[in-house]
Amino acid sequence: FESVNSKNLSSQIEHAKFCCKMHGRLLLKMNASEMLSSTSIFRLQIRAFSAKFRSYRNFDRNRTTNSNRGILGCSSDTTPIRSISSATTAIMGSDEARVPPAIPPPTPPVTKFKIALCQLSVTADKERNIAHARQVIEEAAGKGAQLILLPEIWNSPYSNDSFPVYAEDIDAGGDASPSTAMLSELSRSLQITIIGGSIPERSGEKLYNTCCVFGTDGKLMAKHRKIHLFDIDIPGQMTFKESNTLTAGETPTIVDTDVGRIGIGICYDIRFQELAAIYAARGAHLLCYPGAFNMTTGPLHWELLQRASLVLTCLLLDVQSSRLSGTLASLLILSKMTFKLQSGDITSQNLICVEALYVATCSPARDCGSSYVAWGHSTLVGPFGEVLATTEHDEAIVISEIDYSLIEQRRSYLPFQRQRRGDLYQLIDIQRLSSTKTS
Repeated sequence: FESVNSKNLSSQIEHAKFCCKMHGRLLLKMNASEMLSSTSIFRLQIRAFSAKFRSYRNFDRNRTTNSNRGILGCSSDTTPIRSISSATTAIMGSDEARVPPAIPPPTPPVTKFKIALCQLSVTADKERNIAHARQVIEEAAGKGAQLILLPEIWNSPYSNDSFPVYAEDIDAGGDASPSTAMLSELSRSLQITIIGGSIPERSGEKLYNTCCVFGTDGKLMAKHRKIHLFDIDIPGQMTFKESNTLTAGETPTIVDTDVGRIGIGICYDIRFQELAAIYAARGAHLLCYPGAFNMTTGPLHWELLQRASLVLTCLLLDVQSSRLSGTLASLLILSKMTFKLQSGDITSQNLICVEALYVATCSPARDCGSSYVAWGHSTLVGPFGEVLATTEHDEAIVISEIDYSLIEQRRSYLPFQRQRRGDLYQLIDIQRLSSTKTS
């Protein structure tokens, strides 16, 4: 407390002791994950006390008596806490905003390469779908593509009735999974990396919407099960509930390939920007989303969400109301305070941060005669949010170049990684945090 004005030393020390006491009471009501975020926030606040006590001179002690209120007396509405000083901001750097700290992207095996987005037409004939996908992959590889991305549910009609019928046992392989057997064979023979869109997967009594990644040696490198199931009801326009037949996956998927570190999501996963933020914090160069947006959501959100994966909209969650029970969930944590900044009051609003990555999406081609009509428009977006290549709704192979050297260039234009406010918000990667504790 060296920087404290000596005239007010006694009262301010009593004030700090009172805050410690209230924080201890709050910890008794929390689970382990909440304690982690709360303790981290408290550590930041104690540093703020020692840096500049006067930032908290208008603290209202009476507001801490209600157990339903936020940390250190911050209510769910607004708080009389005034400005966080520039000294506090300097102390709390961007490293605090990622827990564990973000991993720098590794040096990729290649700097430039071609990617092919194979927008396939899908029929009710599974054998035909597999044979046609083989032909298109071979054509794309012949045009120099080193990375192939297929659409969501490319071997089956997209319907809850079809998923159980077309599902394959990927772990068994061979005849039990002819779709992935073909992908494995081609990746090895053509020496390419294949992100195999997704197919219905049967595992025991459960069905999943699953994406398989095959390396140039033909081996299965990763398997991503769709984390966020597509359950929507827009009256008069679109109703679909994947959860009627499918089970949600539980693990974010990031994989090191011969063409860089890639984060995988499937369709509806793209709406959850926390997942993209986790992949960026794990050092991804590229995010790939096989997807089948429809004629209602496609025109509104398909391209917007791809570009928004680079300009991330991060929801700020109230520590008091957040329940971190999902062991593999990845959440943004912020104690719900209102600070008086130059730009005005900030409550639980959206916080904009920027991640300079590539984003690739691949849709099935549109079939107006099917029960589910896909939007199409497979697209590659660059690290500044620019559309590098796209197509319309017909079957197509979109081939474009990815240049990873542009990632660092774009990040030098917007040095967001050094500007994050670890004193205000945190992104907690619970999966990485758990593995760090057990290792």
